[in-house]
Amino acid sequence: MHATRLLPTALAVLSLCGTTAALAQEASSLERVTVVGSRKSLPAASSTDTLVPVDIYSMSKVTEGGGQFDLAQTLQYLSPSFNSTRQTGADGADLIDSAALRGLGSDQTLVLVNGKRRHTVALVNLFGARNRGSTGTDMNSLPLLAIDNVQVLRDGAAAQYGSDAIAGVINVQLKKKAGCEAVAGYGQYSAGDGKNYLASAYCGVKLAGGSLGITGEWQDRGRSNRNNPDDENIGPRTIGDTAVKNKTVYLNGEFPLAGDNKVYLTAGAQDRDASSGAWSRAGLGSDDIPSRNSAAMYPNGFVPYINGDIQDRYVSVGWKSSFADWDTDLSQTYGSNKMRYNISNTLNASIANKDLLVGGKGISASSFDAGGFGFSQATTNFDVSRFFPDLLGGSNIAFGAEYRKEKYDIVAGEPGSYIDADGLGQGGNAGSQGFPGFQPADATNRSRTSKAVYADWEATLTPALTLSAAVRGEHYSDFGSTTTAKLAGSYKLTQELLLRGAASTGFRAPSLQQLYFSSTFTDFINQKPLDVVLAPNGSAITKAAGVPALKQEKSKNMTVGFTFKPSADSAVTADLYQINISDRIVLSGRFDDSNYPALGTILQGLGVGQAQFFVNSVDTRTRGLDVTASNRTKLGEGQLSTFLAFNMSRTKVTNVHAPALLQGYEDVLLSTRERLFIEEGGPRSKATLGFEYARGAWTGEVKFIYFDKQTQGGFSDGVYLSYKPKASMDLGLSWQATPALKLSVGGNNVFNVKPTRQDPYETDNGFYYDSVQFGLNGASYFARAHYRF
Repeated sequence: MHATRLLPTALAVLSLCGTTAALAQEASSLERVTVVGSRKSLPAASSTDTLVPVDIYSMSKVTEGGGQFDLAQTLQYLSPSFNSTRQTGADGADLIDSAALRGLGSDQTLVLVNGKRRHTVALVNLFGARNRGSTGTDMNSLPLLAIDNVQVLRDGAAAQYGSDAIAGVINVQLKKKAGCEAVAGYGQYSAGDGKNYLASAYCGVKLAGGSLGITGEWQDRGRSNRNNPDDENIGPRTIGDTAVKNKTVYLNGEFPLAGDNKVYLTAGAQDRDASSGAWSRAGLGSDDIPSRNSAAMYPNGFVPYINGDIQDRYVSVGWKSSFADWDTDLSQTYGSNKMRYNISNTLNASIANKDLLVGGKGISASSFDAGGFGFSQATTNFDVSRFFPDLLGGSNIAFGAEYRKEKYDIVAGEPGSYIDADGLGQGGNAGSQGFPGFQPADATNRSRTSKAVYADWEATLTPALTLSAAVRGEHYSDFGSTTTAKLAGSYKLTQELLLRGAASTGFRAPSLQQLYFSSTFTDFINQKPLDVVLAPNGSAITKAAGVPALKQEKSKNMTVGFTFKPSADSAVTADLYQINISDRIVLSGRFDDSNYPALGTILQGLGVGQAQFFVNSVDTRTRGLDVTASNRTKLGEGQLSTFLAFNMSRTKVTNVHAPALLQGYEDVLLSTRERLFIEEGGPRSKATLGFEYARGAWTGEVKFIYFDKQTQGGFSDGVYLSYKPKASMDLGLSWQATPALKLSVGGNNVFNVKPTRQDPYETDNGFYYDSVQFGLNGASYFARAHYRF
């Protein structure tokens, strides 16, 4: 099914229905709300009234009876411009699901919680078919039951919110309403594995004249494995979902003081134990003995397990007040993310080989503390705004300042996780197999600060015409200053039809993770192991390659579209967009002594075969179309709700900038394989078409999710992996057994659809099915109980 065949279906539905505003029925009942993308309080939250494209997703239905148990996968099947595919065989990227908008990287999407900047994770994605070289935000550290709604701004907003908001902004609005509820859920794949248990409870209490929402969640997701251990082309791999155990608690409240003064608080913590299978090492009769295995320990081969202890913390406190009719908001936000690696079912082959050489059995320890990393971010905001009803037909003026401090550190592992005990170039390779530990030379502790000021103006010049403008100046301690601006407007041709558009400049600062991450790891090329060093900016390797200091990415973003709301129960939005990014930071291709001899001596001294690094070397252009639609109508004795959401996105690398010493090596700096990871890291288009019918105590839902084709590069020259368009179907049935109790059952991807089968010697994860489109696990089923008390 091609995109051209999907468009007639989309147009047919458009003639009947309107935007995802129907998904925000609860949000639209609020008296006054502030929607992301504007600093003006609106009388209601409606995606057809905004100057730029904003989708507002109420989380009540999905938390009560949905088939997804985490936020990333929930949005994956609600928002077509949002993409999050679980990885397998991708080291740390298996442990934290990355998420992105509009086909760009995860670090080009800014995430807010209650309008305040959310910290990113410490992890840099080095493997997998999505977000290579990017650092994003862990959406799954937020419990679903704590969330009231999610607002997805599909437009550049760096002039309003600062770095990272190139592709758009996701604002997660947490609950603080009174009342208590609890959810218990169970799910598993049709193959019988991946058992998923969920227990969550929320309680909103009146306290000190205000309200406080408290959420606790426990989740235990079992490992899945789609590998056939008897397949000699793949061996004893573990291919599937990471095993995850989450323990999460969140608080969100607001409390009045004297006069117009209020204080508010958001605080949360999550501890996650995650475990993912690395590439397998072969046994007796293979080249892996003694280089990567020991006959005494694993004669039949083994699968090392990369275990992550992840701690995520977040707190935001603030004071809202009013002075001379100016509303003020002073806040302090702190977030941190730490990941520590423990590698189990493994060995250090150099230790085992040394033991063998001195007359021992050839034994090493089987588990190692491999070290880890951490990232923290402290942000102080002071925001001021005021609405002038008589200025230019009604104007909202806002301005403010921000100070942010970020820290990043890498901690070395225990010596056994990285040492080369039998000597460089001898029989056994250094470090723990599956994930060599961080070395003392990798250890770092870096920080930087940024200071910003902004001004924002929005005016209703006539009953039909609204304009807004924003400008932001920001200074970073490590690379200098940048200024961005945005202009947006809307014009109501009729009460039902609104035209809108926006133009903006933007930027993204290089993350501390991209600046200072350093590691030696094992990659598999055509299923053959190869040791690689990722060199930090300013190291001997990057200096030898002439790589300059990293600087900010710059963007130009344009959006134009319309909204159409013929009735209270139906509406349509359609928006075209173009995003040009210059000096985009990418993870380079692999350099070695054959394609860049200047590095040969350095690599030999490190005992590795290849090197790569981050560099500002690419310009890209992304063009796309977003269409959303929804409708509610009476059908028989019940109500039928229909919604459609469609995203089409094309990213193209328009230029490659090679540093002076690497000119002539552009094909290595950005190989065809790496280029395709940028251009087609996600499906070219994605659509969701859903029907929900409610009658009495029963509600049934069917949802079709379409993923367009993707093309990836193989490891061999001239090999391309073509993934055909695929569509999956989800089913759900809910019964309101009592006014307090709702029971739900259903299935996801009920026809067990998987990506196009490929040659495992060419895929990124070394398996027939790569982690693209909607993943490789197949059909799953779930049951859920929701209770209000």
